[in-house]
Amino acid sequence: MDPNLSNTNMWLAIMAIVSVLEALVLIGIAVGGFVIYRRTMQLVTELEVRQVAPLRAKLDDILADVKSVTARVNQQTERVDHAIAGTMERVDETAERVRHTVRDKVSQATGVVRGLRAVIASLLTTNGRNKPSEAAGS
Repeated sequence: MDPNLSNTNMWLAIMAIVSVLEALVLIGIAVGGFVIYRRTMQLVTELEVRQVAPLRAKLDDILADVKSVTARVNQQTERVDHAIAGTMERVDETAERVRHTVRDKVSQATGVVRGLRAVIASLLTTNGRNKPSEAAGS
């Protein structure tokens, strides 16, 4: 059993050394992963400071300008709507006045024409009545 035991001890020592090497490799991988993570986060932070922050500031300025332009457009639109509504009311009022004025003038003209027509009809009827009477009297 001695020879087997020394063989077994040798294999156990090799396995222990391999296990220690594996542990060191895993620790190295973990440290390397942490270093890569830290560098990556530092790079992301630098990119954000150098590129994203200025772009965000510009975008905020643009959005503020768009907001102010939109507010002005809305205000102007309300003013135009109000002006159009007022103008339409005035046009309607003016059209109503013109309609009444024209109707009054037409009514007066119609009254005058009817009066003249009645006078002419009366004169013609009177002349027509006189002529037969004169003819009958002769």
